[in-house]
Amino acid sequence: MTVRAVTPADADDVLRLLRGFATSHSPEPGRFTTVDFPAVLAAAAAGRAKFLAAEEGGRVIGYAYAARVPTLFARGTVLELLELTVGTALRGRGVGSGLVRAVLEAAGRAGDVEVCVPTRRAADFYRRLGFTETAAYLKWTPGG
Repeated sequence: MTVRAVTPADADDVLRLLRGFATSHSPEPGRFTTVDFPAVLAAAAAGRAKFLAAEEGGRVIGYAYAARVPTLFARGTVLELLELTVGTALRGRGVGSGLVRAVLEAAGRAGDVEVCVPTRRAADFYRRLGFTETAAYLKWTPGG
């Protein structure tokens, strides 16, 4: 397995993985292709995010997306790991851990002051990688 930056050619594999990851939102293929995926690629290209793929045999088998947020409270940028997914059949083989380690290394190189993950479902996974729980994650959705 290799970890590398996601490229435009990875769109189909990322969409396939996203469909297995998203629980509260369903990706819309047309919007994904024309709006969402290009926006995430642009954020990564501008240094405002990390968008990494785990590749095996020429196919993307997992990805991680983390957004870089400037903060006042932390006195620097925080890298928020928003999406981490691995194909169902390949879970438990270290792919997700490898992607998280690559995100942590990127944060260190960029001088980010912390990496955080908004999750409840995967809390034990992140604890095993050295993360500690610090806050609850609340959300509000406009219009509902």
